[in-house]
Amino acid sequence: MSGFVSFVSSGPGDPDLLTLKAVKRLQAADAVLFDDLSAGPILAHVREGADLVGVGKRAGRPSPKQDHVSRLLVDYAKTGARVVRLKSGDSGLFGRLEEEIVACREAGIGYEIIPGVTSAMAAAAAAGIPLTRRLTARRVQFVTGHDVTGALPEDLNFAALADPQATTVIFMGKRTFGELTRRLTGAGMSPDTPALLAESVSTPEEKLVRGTLASMERLIAEEASDGPALILLGPLVEG
Repeated sequence: MSGFVSFVSSGPGDPDLLTLKAVKRLQAADAVLFDDLSAGPILAHVREGADLVGVGKRAGRPSPKQDHVSRLLVDYAKTGARVVRLKSGDSGLFGRLEEEIVACREAGIGYEIIPGVTSAMAAAAAAGIPLTRRLTARRVQFVTGHDVTGALPEDLNFAALADPQATTVIFMGKRTFGELTRRLTGAGMSPDTPALLAESVSTPEEKLVRGTLASMERLIAEEASDGPALILLGPLVEG
């Protein structure tokens, strides 16, 4: 007896940014496995009696292993349950989605992916700026700021990231931003490139800090909290 898994993207945190399809899946679910950043008011859409299981991962904190999360998904689905795997932002962006899809496929479990508002889009909206800008920001690139060890990934294309006509959005980059700055300036990016730190976007804790590539490492040290954050670089953050 096999159930079904819906990989539901919860958006950046504001429950009003959930899609209608996401809300429908939450209301119909027998079990919801949710990330830390998808908790709070978003879970109010889950029907009474459904199992709620926190499986979130946060940097520097004890977190369930990925194989444990994947096994939970499969085990619930094998009981015939309608399972929602609730992921923050858009589940396809740096959300460990592929490992969980593979687990479902190998177990013969059906699944669907429901897209959502990415935190990058929400950050730009909160700052009142576009992610692209005619003539000066022709390309958008999303990159992770750390690898599985927590260090800055060595295989990043720093020449591409230093492109002055690209908007670059760095996910999970607060801890490694100093090293990233040094690598980007070495690749030719101007220290005066506008930068924006966006924390806890779309939530009551939202915080936006503007600076430059050269000043952002200091601003992170002085003003950043432990909330989820993005760093935007490029011509768009001039406002």
